[in-house]
Amino acid sequence: MKHHPQRDDMIFNSSKSTPPTRLRLRITAAAESIVRSGHPWLFADSIHELNHAGQTGELAVIYDRKDKFLAVGLFDPESPIRVRILHAGKPQTIDQAWWQERLEQALARRRGLFDAQTTGYRLIHGESDGWPGLVLDRYDTTLALKLYTAAWLPRLDETLALIKVQVPAEHIVLRLSRNIQVSAEKQHQRRDGEVIFSQPAESEFGAPIIFLENGLRFEADVVRGQKTGFFLDQRENRREVETLARGRRVLNAFSFSGGFSVYAARGGATAVTDLDLSAHALAAAKRNFALNTIFPGVAACHHESAQGDAFDWLAASTAKFDLVVLDPPSLAKRAVEKAGALRAYERLATLGLERLDRDGILVAGSCSAHVPAEEFFETVRRAAAKSGREFTELKTLRHPPDHRASFKEAEYLKVIYLKLGT
Repeated sequence: MKHHPQRDDMIFNSSKSTPPTRLRLRITAAAESIVRSGHPWLFADSIHELNHAGQTGELAVIYDRKDKFLAVGLFDPESPIRVRILHAGKPQTIDQAWWQERLEQALARRRGLFDAQTTGYRLIHGESDGWPGLVLDRYDTTLALKLYTAAWLPRLDETLALIKVQVPAEHIVLRLSRNIQVSAEKQHQRRDGEVIFSQPAESEFGAPIIFLENGLRFEADVVRGQKTGFFLDQRENRREVETLARGRRVLNAFSFSGGFSVYAARGGATAVTDLDLSAHALAAAKRNFALNTIFPGVAACHHESAQGDAFDWLAASTAKFDLVVLDPPSLAKRAVEKAGALRAYERLATLGLERLDRDGILVAGSCSAHVPAEEFFETVRRAAAKSGREFTELKTLRHPPDHRASFKEAEYLKVIYLKLGT
């Protein structure tokens, strides 16, 4: 990577070898233990000393109470997560070769996971791949690069150069977390949804992108869509629903662009209903269905849409289904919202169970990192027990391999499958 005055790449040996321009931090004893354990976040209230104010994206060197090197990370003065740890332990050289090796490691973890029938998947999963606050998704020949911290913006050109060499693509689209969009435009002239690379340079970029997932075709709005354009993390659960759908009437609540519905149809569902509050999402679901009518099951399946709040619709409906998928957005954005989220999940599971016919299957998911998996699973089981109907737990699923979770806060996805008795 290029050298910059405030972040020259170097070997960190001790405090004496660190130049005066280097940002140096000392942290609380509790935070030292957390960093040593491998946790990738250092919060602002854990810092009790720094040698200068620090700039966004600057490499921050953390020392312990004995003045020994502890860790190094990316500094973000505007975020509660003040430092995103890149490396902890023995000093290392943080240079272009180091970054290149880290990218190669992330790519190596995906080798062999997907064949030509799947061209949409995650290549870099943030902290869990050693790239804290950065996500890279592939959609066929287009890459979506999403940043969750402004610390990457001063390093964007260097990061982009590495990616272009290691991951050939026709286009790369920049996606920015909502909390950094204003500063990105003011300070770095970068915008959410910006096409930051095209090959050849004069080629036109068209959205949405069509990609393959287990042979099915889906569109991804990589410029304006949620996340990077599609919920790639639910791939394994969509495939599981396909195996359960034969001969069943399916309700896909919080359907977004209809991924579960298309899989269910290919699996032999007789009818599928998409339920979502967004007319835009339901229109996308219809297009995804149309993209896959080459499959007999999709062509034969009756597909309809229902627009409305899922809680209200489920409560008011008298319709019966044989398989209900509940895949809501996060119901707990903060830790203090956990209790309310668990009550909402129980209410939602109760409503879903009421819509199930005999031998029906409930598929209930949560993407709330602040709701632990076992607490969520117990909540759904409790709703099933309160229904007074016999049920069998078929399985629970967590993160797919391209969305590995290496620390507690990264463990957001969990899905439970229950089958009711007659």
